[in-house]
Amino acid sequence: QVQLVESGGGLVQAGGSLRLSCDASGRTFSDLPMGWFRQAPGKERAFVATIMPIGGSAAYAPFVKGRFTISRDDAKNTLYLEMNALKLEDAAVYYCAAGAYSARAHDYSYWGQGTQVTVSS
Repeated sequence: QVQLVESGGGLVQAGGSLRLSCDASGRTFSDLPMGWFRQAPGKERAFVATIMPIGGSAAYAPFVKGRFTISRDDAKNTLYLEMNALKLEDAAVYYCAAGAYSARAHDYSYWGQGTQVTVSS
């Protein structure tokens, strides 16, 4: 089992920045591929970014590439999502997921409870 707890969400103005964190426990974090997804009201859960273990190769959804950066600190068992140049349409609940290097939500075995990101104009 893997437990995931997200933090760092909040209210930010358009153009601003936030850094989300996801603390993991229960398995060797450094072995786990990880991902970030988001879900806005009335919409399906959407892929944001994913990162491999050991080496940290990453992939991004087209709509966040160049603005968001996924990273991991294996010593702290923590996954990050640095979000810059935030847009109104980035507002959503952001979820951390573990167990796959994939853009498909159903490939992941473990999920956090989510953290709300609100973007104001």
